[in-house]
This record gives sequence, structure tokens and C-alpha cells, in this order.
Amino acid sequence: MATTTALAATGVEQLGVERLQSKQAAVKELGQDEFFKLMITQLKNQDPMKPMENGEFLAQIAQFSTVNGITSLQQSFATLASSLQSGQALQASTMVGRSVLLASDRVQLGSDAAASGAVELDREATEVTVTISDATGQVVKRLNLGAHAAGSVPFTWAGVDEFGASVPQGDYRVSAQASYGVGAPQALTTLARVKVESVTIPGAGQTPILNLAGQQQVPLSDVRQVM
Repeated sequence: MATTTALAATGVEQLGVERLQSKQAAVKELGQDEFFKLMITQLKNQDPMKPMENGEFLAQIAQFSTVNGITSLQQSFATLASSLQSGQALQASTMVGRSVLLASDRVQLGSDAAASGAVELDREATEVTVTISDATGQVVKRLNLGAHAAGSVPFTWAGVDEFGASVPQGDYRVSAQASYGVGAPQALTTLARVKVESVTIPGAGQTPILNLAGQQQVPLSDVRQVM
């Protein structure tokens, strides 16, 4: 009889641990009421000759609290992630038809025969120069922007070369340098101004993708400024 009772208690205890540690989806989650009912069942069916120690009960309660806390935390993170993605999707949708600035070493000369962007200065410069080159690396135009304080310095290229002649539409390489009074000029980060044509909303947990003019695609996180 004692052996049967002990086996029953062991089986109930094992069932409780397995239900707590199971990672599979269940129709009904194990809540506090069910957990304590299970513990009472263990008490009723434990071996009178070998009762469970207080430490075993405390360990089970601690285990249940840990599992329950992790589940609640996961649910909170899932809710937060969903809210953030919805906010990003809304933000991205408002950019359709507008232009954005993003880090790029290329500018696109379109049908309006103009390309624009900006350079970033980390400190005041005595001279800022933007160089436009074609696909072969040949310099097409140099834009002397003069002295500027730290920050974003915009530039516009009218689509003409050094002799004032119009050049073909397409992609051109852009680079920039800044002089600080002493020492050699230093390279700068260049930003291209591109129009957003549409937005792609990917699966859960992924950043919205902006579809830009010229069949470019960039994640929303790459945008430095909305024009």
C-alpha cells in the first residue's frame, strides 16, 4: 500500500514538474489556482512514511514563480514589439512622395536635371568641397561650398560639368572634403536626397523598407532626415 501511494505521489510530482517546464502551447495555461491544487493533491497522496520536506515545496513554488514571471515578461516584450512596429509602419507611410536624406556616395541626376544632398561636418571648416564623378571615375564637377559651421551642409548640383555643359541623366559618385585651416583636407560623410515612392511592410519584428527612386531599397532606420 505504501509503495502504491509513493508511486502515485511520485507520478503526481513528476506531472507537476513536466507541466511547469513544458514549452509546448497548451489550451489552458497553468495558473496559480491550478498550481496550488496540484500541490494539495501531492500532499494528499504523499507517502506517510516519507513526507515531502518543506524545502521541496519552496523549490516548486520558486520554480513556478520563475516560469510565470518569464511568461509575463515575454508577453510584455511581444506587446511592446508589436506597438513599435505599428509606429514604424505609420511613420514610414507618411514618407511616401517625400524626399529623405540617407548616407550614400552616389547621387541620382533625374529628369529635373538636378541632384542634391548634404555633407556632415563634426566641427567648423574653412572650406568644404563636393566632387561629382562619373562611372569611370572622371571628375565631372567640383562644388566649392565655402566655410561652414559644424552640422549638415546642403548642396545642389544642376547637372552640368566644369564647362557648363549638361551631362546625361543617371547615377554619379559624390565625395566631399573639408579643410580646417591646418593639415590636409579630410573626407566627409555624404548624404543623398532621394524621393520615396512606396513602402514595404515586412513580417513581424522587421523594419519597414522604403522603395526609393532609381529602384533603391533601404530600411527605415537608414533615414537621416525627412525633407
